[in-house]
Amino acid sequence: MLDGVTGSGKTEVYLQLIRKIIDEGKQALVLVPEIGLTPQMIQRFQKRLGCPVSVLHSGLNDTERLHAWLAARDGLAPVILGTRSAIFTPMKNPGLIVIDEEHDASFKQHEGFRYSARDLAIWRAKHNRIPVVLGSATPSVESLYNVQQGRFTRIEMPQRAGEASPPKLHLLDMRSQPMHEGLTDRLLQIAQQHLDNNNQVLLFLNRRGFAPAMMCHECGWVAHCQRCDSNMTYHHNERRLRCHHCGAERASEKSCPQCQSSELLTVGAGTERIEVALQEKFTNVEIIRIDRDTTRRKGSLHSLLERVKNGQRQILLGTQMLAKGHHFPRVTMVGIIDADQGLHSAEFRAPERMAQLILQVAGRAGRAEQPGEVYIQTHHPDHPLLQSLIQQGYGAFAEEVLTERKQAGLPPFTAMALFRAEAPGREAPLAFLATIREILANHANSSLALFGPMPAPMEKRAGRYRTQLIVQAPQRTGLQSILHAVLPEIESLKSGQKVRWSLDVDPLDTY
Repeated sequence: MLDGVTGSGKTEVYLQLIRKIIDEGKQALVLVPEIGLTPQMIQRFQKRLGCPVSVLHSGLNDTERLHAWLAARDGLAPVILGTRSAIFTPMKNPGLIVIDEEHDASFKQHEGFRYSARDLAIWRAKHNRIPVVLGSATPSVESLYNVQQGRFTRIEMPQRAGEASPPKLHLLDMRSQPMHEGLTDRLLQIAQQHLDNNNQVLLFLNRRGFAPAMMCHECGWVAHCQRCDSNMTYHHNERRLRCHHCGAERASEKSCPQCQSSELLTVGAGTERIEVALQEKFTNVEIIRIDRDTTRRKGSLHSLLERVKNGQRQILLGTQMLAKGHHFPRVTMVGIIDADQGLHSAEFRAPERMAQLILQVAGRAGRAEQPGEVYIQTHHPDHPLLQSLIQQGYGAFAEEVLTERKQAGLPPFTAMALFRAEAPGREAPLAFLATIREILANHANSSLALFGPMPAPMEKRAGRYRTQLIVQAPQRTGLQSILHAVLPEIESLKSGQKVRWSLDVDPLDTY
């Protein structure tokens, strides 16, 4: 496990390892979490290694994918670079596997054939008797636990490369402060100071669209998705409402369908709304918004990043697409608009993801000669996890999270599996999972813990009702043996024909 702060030179370590592997006549497989990171990696790898790099991701057509696959299989591709599905690429002479940003949830396939590319990489490396490198500035607590257990070797890179210094992190208390569309006056003032010095500012909000809800000021009607237990997100530029869970969309109402009032309010802020607010405040500054809505066309992300690379005195605004792996040498200030989302989630992994995202975004600041600053807006500046992260760093934060998980009996201290079932009505999934619970109870000993069946936190999604059953065991071997014993019986259940069901081992979310 290569535990290196952002900007410490992890990619340089990968390159030197891969150079050695190529010189030995072997191949290296490098996995990155998102397609958006591959262009800059390809450019850097080809320039340094002087050899072809085969690329595999979902953005390729069938011919491109086949050529890359055959080149890897036949040993003609010294380096294979791809997203999670590239873990299945055959290699004639495997020599090394690298997982960049190993903590990232994108390495888990959540639909259809479920798998973790990171965990498969570890298994495959062991099977082929080759090294595997897991790189991250914010390692997953599972990897840190494996270090504690002696399964992984941890190599730390605590300092940034060259003259770059780590950014300073500050909490901005939002309580009782005057706000301008989610932005405090203090955050805007600091951004202006950095812009006045001809630097770039990055503002992060992990919520796209204009507003996450539309409601009637007269009667309280809210624009709900008819297929999900969710509000519709308002997109101002297109005057449309979209569900970010199922993809349903419609033209936004001009008057309330319940009381016919024309006084409809848009509640909350997304990146589109923040962009409008910034344009009003910074009239002579270029605002570049990078999220899924602005990067839908092929090549649009690359062109936006080129504008950032060649520009000065800009404000970069975006979602987590901006957080990962990008090198913005002119960014000296990062503002995190809302850090509180991860503090109030029912998902037990939410605080870990919050901290990882904060530090990944923070890592975009001060990557060149000029020092960087990070300002985190929060209504809970005294929250112990936030204080631990700011005052003592990610290592201390992760230790606290591991302590909490141990006390609560949660992974990685226990093994977890999740049965999910869904159908057009509520009853069939509940009945099916109730039968599974009985089957598990008959096979299991007292150490197995069963929770449910119960509705998913978002029960209705895309017109189907979702139910889940959580299974926990103290040891992975015990959980696997029980699942192996009961699956044939579960698969033969007639009630399973009335539902769509799945089994997810080591689920990354219970949502």
